[in-house]
Amino acid sequence: MILAAGRGERLRPLTEETPKSLVEVRGEPLLERHLHALSAAGIERVVINLGWLGDKVMERIGSGRRFGLGITYSNEGDNILETGGGIHRALPMLGKDPFLVVNADIYTDMAFSNIALEESDLAHLVLVPTPPDKDAGDFSLSGGRVRNAGDELLTFSGVSVYRPEFFAGCSAGRFSVVPLLRRAADADRIGGSVYAGLWRDVGTPARLAELNA
Repeated sequence: MILAAGRGERLRPLTEETPKSLVEVRGEPLLERHLHALSAAGIERVVINLGWLGDKVMERIGSGRRFGLGITYSNEGDNILETGGGIHRALPMLGKDPFLVVNADIYTDMAFSNIALEESDLAHLVLVPTPPDKDAGDFSLSGGRVRNAGDELLTFSGVSVYRPEFFAGCSAGRFSVVPLLRRAADADRIGGSVYAGLWRDVGTPARLAELNA
């Protein structure tokens, strides 16, 4: 699943007419870069959630055939459900097996085929070294286990794998996935890994300009 429903407030005015997921970095829309990478990883079906200017995403991406993918859209319209709510709404489209989730607004050369979910875990998070322009990290990693506290806080990359059971007990509506991750980390149900290669959160005009320089 690719999370692409957000409005991209911090990238305005660029995102007044362009969906954040279609913002171009080095001549290629972020969403298309992810789709190529997912296809290269052997993934065949992708769910994309839509919100702000979602019709432009569907017009540009279509069925996914040119990427070698079958794409289904989960259209949230004007009621954007945030990360947790968006994934929860798409669960019937995602099936019963573990699934990969990628935030549309990151730029990375990460190989999505290298992410493994342990049998006893509900989720696996890919973490990255916290960039200098971020005040603090999100989680620590100890022996391959994601923790809420530790000596070195790493940043959640926006790439993760979940079992559908991770969302058991959740109700439909708007909510963030972060509190669920915090609880699961406290229960020792989340594995993690660190990616030290190319990764950037394309969340502001300054970061976008830096990548395009």
